[in-house]
Amino acid sequence: MSGVDLGSRPGRAVLTAAVLGSGMALLDGTVVNVALVSIGRDLGASLQDLQWVTNGYLLTLASLILLGGSLGDRYGRRRVFVVGVVAFALASAACGVAQSPGQLIGARLVQGVGGALLTPGSLALIQASFIERDRAKAIGTWSGVSGIASAIGPFVGGWLIQFASWRWVFLINLPIAAATVWVSRSVPESHDTKATGRFDVLGAGLATAALAVATYGLIEAQVLGALWTAVLVVVGVLLGVAFVLVERRVPSPMLRPSIFASRVFTAANLMTLLVYAALGAVMFFLVLQLQIVLGYGPLAAGLATLPVTILMLLLAGKGGEIGTRIGPRLPMTIGPLVCAVGVALLAGVGAGSSYWTRILPGVSIFGLGLCILVAPLTATVLAAVPDRLAGVASGVNNAVARAGSLLAVAALPAVVGIGGDAYHQPTQFAQAYTASMWINVVLLAAGAAVSWLLVRNPSTCDEIGLGRRRPHQDPPGPAIRGGAV
Repeated sequence: MSGVDLGSRPGRAVLTAAVLGSGMALLDGTVVNVALVSIGRDLGASLQDLQWVTNGYLLTLASLILLGGSLGDRYGRRRVFVVGVVAFALASAACGVAQSPGQLIGARLVQGVGGALLTPGSLALIQASFIERDRAKAIGTWSGVSGIASAIGPFVGGWLIQFASWRWVFLINLPIAAATVWVSRSVPESHDTKATGRFDVLGAGLATAALAVATYGLIEAQVLGALWTAVLVVVGVLLGVAFVLVERRVPSPMLRPSIFASRVFTAANLMTLLVYAALGAVMFFLVLQLQIVLGYGPLAAGLATLPVTILMLLLAGKGGEIGTRIGPRLPMTIGPLVCAVGVALLAGVGAGSSYWTRILPGVSIFGLGLCILVAPLTATVLAAVPDRLAGVASGVNNAVARAGSLLAVAALPAVVGIGGDAYHQPTQFAQAYTASMWINVVLLAAGAAVSWLLVRNPSTCDEIGLGRRRPHQDPPGPAIRGGAV
């Protein structure tokens, strides 16, 4: 397929389907945080249960997202995308009717499988479908709308919980999924014409097992004790090493090791791991802090983060334009540093804190950093590989981002000394919250350092990814990683 125009009917269908699908997944990723306290109260869940409500989804998503991107490249990006949307919707319905923490966690695991199929497909559809001159504009539109969907999640979740039930946090996905499937009928199919050989089942299994074992050990650390936690983490690392070795030897790997030949691609993903670990943990702890320590209701906690949505709406596109003009290195350095300043301010939020003098400034500066950061990131990742590997590249970056959030949310509660029913004890939780915020500041600063030291603007690189950049090719346009902002 030579590509479609953005203004054509198929072009509008591609963009609409991609925005709806990724927006649904991103909305779900943030809206659930606001519902955790209500879920815990209604279902009698412990803090470990609530961690698994978040991490059960992230676990299967992060473990299988490489598989989703590879399946799309091989068997058709639209086909796999639609399958993922349907699976996500069915699992959302199961979440909405769950009667116990175990049922909810099980449904969230399945929901992550659907997310792993649709998330890399949404961006890969745009990258593979549009003609080159329209690609940056399409990705920019997708980034802004998808980013707003992620940022507005706490507000939507708070409103639904306040006036209906936490169950509607999941059931709201059903009409969005139906609209996505309907629009996808007009999306042209695309795939990697060079994909051959058997599918890498062993690689997919090892990647899933590595994250599952390590995550279980981190979440259940206070129950298992230090020895067994260390054993499980080491086993997870060894399984990860086995995954790398297998991918180097199988004829048709799920993840081609040569994709990391680009320093820009590798650096961008290392920065993603650090930054999105912090972003996932910030949202997890902040929303709980507002409800447990400050006494906010679900709607008020959601409204507290509304400035992020407003800033994304007004400035995300501008951040993408700046990244296009000056290259990704500076925005990918400044963005995490600005986020770190915002998180440092939020570290001081405690009982009696004023929204206007403490919470609003921190949230606003945090949101400003996201506006600077999110637009150039995926464009950098996608520019580093050939178009035919768009699904794999998107899958890698999504997997890294989700794994960062997954491991941070799994590990930080144990690191800062909370577990069990501690989220019912405001004083203990407040101390842990402050410690977690400062750890996130360090992670964000480390991400900025990686970007400054290792990321180079495409115009200054002799070679990008697996092939040389064509002289007439435009610099990467604005994009947002389809991830957990």
